[in-house]
Amino acid sequence: MPRAGQLKPESDRRLSDLVSVGVLTRAFPRDVVDGVIADAGAKEQRHRSLPAWVMAYYSMGMALYADGSYVDVLSLLTDGLSWASGWEKAWKLPTKSAISQARIRLGSAPVEAMFREVTRPVATVDTPGSFLAGRRLVAVDGTTFDLADSPDNDGFFGRPEVNKGERAAFSQARVVAMAECGTHVMFDAEIGTNSAGERQLAGPLIDRLEPDMLMLADRGFYSFVLWEQAAATGADLLWRISKSVKPYPIEELSDGSWIVEIRPPNTPGLKGRDPFRVRLIDYTVDTQTGQESGEFRLFTTVLDPDDITAEELAAAYTQRWEIESAFDELKTHQRGPRVVLRSKSPDMVHQEIWGHLCCHYAIRTLMCEAAEHSGHDPD
Repeated sequence: MPRAGQLKPESDRRLSDLVSVGVLTRAFPRDVVDGVIADAGAKEQRHRSLPAWVMAYYSMGMALYADGSYVDVLSLLTDGLSWASGWEKAWKLPTKSAISQARIRLGSAPVEAMFREVTRPVATVDTPGSFLAGRRLVAVDGTTFDLADSPDNDGFFGRPEVNKGERAAFSQARVVAMAECGTHVMFDAEIGTNSAGERQLAGPLIDRLEPDMLMLADRGFYSFVLWEQAAATGADLLWRISKSVKPYPIEELSDGSWIVEIRPPNTPGLKGRDPFRVRLIDYTVDTQTGQESGEFRLFTTVLDPDDITAEELAAAYTQRWEIESAFDELKTHQRGPRVVLRSKSPDMVHQEIWGHLCCHYAIRTLMCEAAEHSGHDPD
């Protein structure tokens, strides 16, 4: 054991050794928490031993203290809340069953509402790797969470097939998120079942794009309809495209990129739709220098090479990997050794995942502020 005042070895330190409850209350102030609880109609009945606002913080505390028991998490959380929020904890710690019932009373809606009320991009124009030609770099991607083995989870979320006729050991929830590339802040997300496709879950995120953004996406997200939907928001797009998409060349540009026309596929519901034009960039990544090697094909809505060159756009596309790093932070470092989520019902799974996303946002915003004050790159 380390002596008093001596840090634990880095490999032995947990997230909660480095971060306190004050980080959660700083990012998600009490008045915001009270407001979303009231709007969701989840305010606790009088004399409840576990107020709804405490359980809202508890949903984030389960992520911050991911390796603790239900009672341990509450004990650590309320000690911090008594300091950060001036709450006098004058009761005996409830049982695990009482905590579970309080989580159920709260539900997932207020925790999702907390995330949507608070989260936003945080980079400034001076944040390294965050902007290109005045556009904020954001990326979309998906991941899955293994869930506690229960009939409710299995029936609602489903399990992926691992071999023909065989299913995985655990049911899974799918999460698609939008992250700011320069800061790893995940500011938007959707949660779905295992069978929900990433394109399906990306639809609502795309509708919430802002015109000053340049959105990066891997080739799995492209479809004629989704591209049209994203372009209609006014945001610029930079997506990797499969070679199966056949563009019709219109004009070669000065930097070697092309203006091409994309015609609707011959599928029901798309016949007769107008084609659209994009800029096509083909390039090869050296296996010695790139995180992904081989040939790349990008589509972008930035049509003028005098605005952003093909080389600059190809370099910017590597920033898409930052959302992979954000998922690694969320699932490996924040969640820690508890690989399977605790919750055994669909609503509590949603509550737990939204709590993880809120906790990640709180930590990331603090890291970004610290990086800005010390002159470091936040990622």
